[in-house]
Amino acid sequence: MEFDYVIVGGGSAGAVLAARLSENGQNSVCLLEAGGKGDSIFVRLPAAIALGVRGTLNNWNYETVPQKGLNGRTPFQPRGKALGGSSAINAMIYMRGHHKDYDEWASLGATGWSFDDVLPYFKKSESHELGETDLHGGEGPLQVCTQKHAQPISLRFIEAANQCQIRTNNDFNGEIQEGAGLFHLTRHFEGKHKGERCSSAAAYLRSIKARSNLEILTNAPASKILFDDHKATGVKFRHGDTEKTVKARREVILSSGAFGSPQLLMLSGIGDPNKLSPMGIPVLAEAPEVGTNLQDHLDIILPAKSSSAYTPFLPLPGPISTIRALVDWIKRRDGLFATPGTEAGAFFFSKPELDRPDFQLHFGLMRVEDHVRKLHFGHTYCTHMCLLRPKSRGEVTLSSPDAMAPPLIDPRYLDHEDDLADMIAGAKKTRAIMQAPALKEAQKEEIDTHEGMTDSDWAAYIRAKADTIYHPVGTCRMGSDEGAVVDPQLRVRGVDNLRVVDASIMPRLIGGNTNAPTMMIGEKAADMILGRASA
Repeated sequence: MEFDYVIVGGGSAGAVLAARLSENGQNSVCLLEAGGKGDSIFVRLPAAIALGVRGTLNNWNYETVPQKGLNGRTPFQPRGKALGGSSAINAMIYMRGHHKDYDEWASLGATGWSFDDVLPYFKKSESHELGETDLHGGEGPLQVCTQKHAQPISLRFIEAANQCQIRTNNDFNGEIQEGAGLFHLTRHFEGKHKGERCSSAAAYLRSIKARSNLEILTNAPASKILFDDHKATGVKFRHGDTEKTVKARREVILSSGAFGSPQLLMLSGIGDPNKLSPMGIPVLAEAPEVGTNLQDHLDIILPAKSSSAYTPFLPLPGPISTIRALVDWIKRRDGLFATPGTEAGAFFFSKPELDRPDFQLHFGLMRVEDHVRKLHFGHTYCTHMCLLRPKSRGEVTLSSPDAMAPPLIDPRYLDHEDDLADMIAGAKKTRAIMQAPALKEAQKEEIDTHEGMTDSDWAAYIRAKADTIYHPVGTCRMGSDEGAVVDPQLRVRGVDNLRVVDASIMPRLIGGNTNAPTMMIGEKAADMILGRASA
């Protein structure tokens, strides 16, 4: 098999690339996806999010190495394994981050990636329910909707935040990020799929699978990039029980995510010689930063019990309520089955001198523990709190030269002492919101009692309970310096005809959920590859 472009990974960025590179009909494109098609009812139905996050379906089911900052725990790391990638299992929150996040990228050497540079690509991707504005797109493939039927407890959360001096914000992707409000969701708001999850695969691939110049292979994990001297020429992959090769006339593009892309680079001889040589992997190009610079949002959850008058989940509704909710979803394509369980959130400052909010809250309609792998019956709700710009840096390394072995993931959570101090400050503010009158009225009791806790108590609680909220980035850092893994056009340094296009190229973690920015990266990269944009 031979194509102009071979894309490894059909996730949030890979699906975008496959659609855009093949749309003119002149380029032949092969998309390799290690997982399945990502189009089952358990992906399309928003309320089925728990099945994906807890690792039941479409999930790589990674774990970290023991984390010193988290009492030696090895936190679960869910990542999507299907067309759509993590957009097939996430909470569907459409969030771009703060405008200044991208200006910071540009100041760090990511030339051409300021907010003014990336905004057109956010808009190109998006079809917002409220139509096109200066900041939103109205004709893109990704459907983004508002929430008209949020649960009353979610509205109480917003009121409680107001009572703690956090303003209401109806659009976190507008001019101002700070505030509390309902999230906009990547959910179909029109057409025959109304009410269903709008993953990147649903948005970009569903309608184009019949293109004669596009070949999509699922259940086809890549094992190695092939080179002629230092020129990428193809990819070795497995399909069923057979090892196969696909050739690329123009470029190979890695879109395997913050864990998968550095892993495949290292397996192919691009990385730190001190790490590759012990594995018996011949070094093709010295690139010491491959796999380093790992950043993630560490999250702490504050849960509470409520009465049935306020919360709908047990974590699942009873038989009669389930039937009613299903009928509601079939008729209106809205209601309980159309929610991912996280409807509202907030951004706030812990220090007045900061130029961007440093904390994000996600309000959940039920208690979440261990990524929904530990279920709690009874009426509950919770607030997630994550530190948006941690100073800790981790890395991804190889566990084995076997491509089927999972990588070693070491986020080094709380490695920097400032992160713990900041998490304590954020947790205190979050508890104040949970205890504000609007939410206090719904509360039977705190599940983990925090009354009278000292900073030492909070530190111990965070070390015992904190976990990822699924936003790993940075392991194939973009920049203009020689140490960067990719240049601002996302070309891998030291070799030819090879790019990385996914969240791994982010030089800094953005202040928010990472799915929408990853699709933006795919849009911008497609234009650069096709010569329609420069960095």
